Amino acid sequence: MIHWFQNRYLDLLGSIYIYNEHRGYTAIDRVLDAVRVRSPENTELISAIEQHRADERKHYVMFKRWFELQGKKPMRLDRHFGHIDRFIEIMFGRTIDNLDTQEVIDQDKLFERMCRVIALTEQRGYKQVEILLGNRFVKSDSRLVKIFEIIKKDEPSHWAPYENWLKQHAKREHTWWERMVDGFIHSELLFLKLPVLFLNPFVKRREDWSDEGEADPDRYSHRPRVAAG
Repeated sequence: MIHWFQNRYLDLLGSIYIYNEHRGYTAIDRVLDAVRVRSPENTELISAIEQHRADERKHYVMFKRWFELQGKKPMRLDRHFGHIDRFIEIMFGRTIDNLDTQEVIDQDKLFERMCRVIALTEQRGYKQVEILLGNRFVKSDSRLVKIFEIIKKDEPSHWAPYENWLKQHAKREHTWWERMVDGFIHSELLFLKLPVLFLNPFVKRREDWSDEGEADPDRYSHRPRVAAG
């Protein structure tokens, strides 16, 4: 029973993470579109976000390999299990796919809100990885431990460019409301959605990989790492 519980937990954990990593790097492509239009001269910011995107893609590939070594694909999950998905929906009133990139480009308040949402999401991810590295089920899988150690090392550089932009442009810091929403989304996933998913015998596995058919998904992944100062 303990062995089944452990395998089920890690299976769902990996499925949630691979969904979020894929959603992360594909969503950052849209952020890059906005930054390149708003601030084409800010090559430091653009390079830092490109590095963020490359790391998210790298994390996705690591989880993909983790599943491949087990001879299976992740569970078929949707945006209800994505932290950034829920954050965008609540803060912008629409899904990531329906977010108007041009509107974010045109309105400063929307762009700075986007920066705060991304920064909070990445900080939440760092805290969660610290917790998972102490989880006895995670520690039983050396490959998974290595993946989370790499993610922990990468994460601080992910929120830095967005917070730096906010400071450089004298924009306000995260509000109590935004932090409350971030906490709500995390609690909703941890205490409601994950237990329901765990007990759902009808959830199916994907029949393909999320990145199948993507044009050059690794376009930023082979450059020297850029420090986000």
